[in-house]
Amino acid sequence: MAKRSFDYLMQNFVDKQYGGACWLLDHRGKAMDDSKELYGQSFLIYGLSEYYLATGDSAAIEKAKELFYLIEKHCHDDANKGYFETFDRDWSAAEKAMLATGDAQEKKTMNTHLHLLEAYTNLYRAWKDEKLRTRLEELIDIFQKHIINSESFHFKLFFDEQWHSTKDIISFGHDVEGSWLLCEAAELLDQPELVHEVKDIALKMAEAVYEQGLDDDGGLFYEEKDGKVIDANKEWWTQAEAVVGFLNAYQLSGQEDFFRAALECWEFVQQRIIDRTHGEWFWRVARDGTPDLQEPKVSEWKCPYHNSRACLETIKRLQVIKKGGQGA
Repeated sequence: MAKRSFDYLMQNFVDKQYGGACWLLDHRGKAMDDSKELYGQSFLIYGLSEYYLATGDSAAIEKAKELFYLIEKHCHDDANKGYFETFDRDWSAAEKAMLATGDAQEKKTMNTHLHLLEAYTNLYRAWKDEKLRTRLEELIDIFQKHIINSESFHFKLFFDEQWHSTKDIISFGHDVEGSWLLCEAAELLDQPELVHEVKDIALKMAEAVYEQGLDDDGGLFYEEKDGKVIDANKEWWTQAEAVVGFLNAYQLSGQEDFFRAALECWEFVQQRIIDRTHGEWFWRVARDGTPDLQEPKVSEWKCPYHNSRACLETIKRLQVIKKGGQGA
């Protein structure tokens, strides 16, 4: 299955003239949207590097390296650090970022930088390049200085070029996901002082989500603003990331409350999120547990990424915990 996906990506998604990959194809493999979204390029690097680690296929890592150089050439903001996110097919700057909220000043988003962080982390596992290492260090620094609110330990979500925050909304799922992805990146760089700093921040982020984002049934709310939950729905991906994020916090701290939170969230998934009739996970359920049957199982914005990875991460972490160890 992975080979089939790799071949299809290389044959149909990859832009053979300008490099990188287009955003969206129709069912015949024809481009419907040939823009270059950094969000999408990041996932391509993530997948290519993982495919290489699994198979040793040199074509995959070479394509990932090529994409890294393209991103650094066209997307990196040399003046303010970080990355611009949306480009036309030829890598010229596009007018509006796909993940922005409609404000033309929102040139950078937490979400894209988080997924670039995980992509560069996985690429560095496969390719110990010095420039890649420098950029990974820079991304962690951006999260520490600009994206994480140093008072609340929630992520800020949207920014202008100079990293001024433009929206005041809390996304619990991204907070708990980011808490363990930042740890993963720092541990790979193997800098003890940085690892200590990041783990301290990650614990504070997990604590904030634990205290403010969990419902009585173990599920994780979606969004908060000004101290009030503004979206009480429970989406599939937020529950998946909560399981891993709270397990990570337990491994860092030994605090039983985090382990219990991970277990209760997993039980909520078992009871409410998994579709026992047709398989896979519902997109979301309402606070009363009613599934949203209007949303598809697979779409441009939903696939078995968060939930499959959460299961694999949970298995790995539980094996470590069972042996009496800590750390990812």
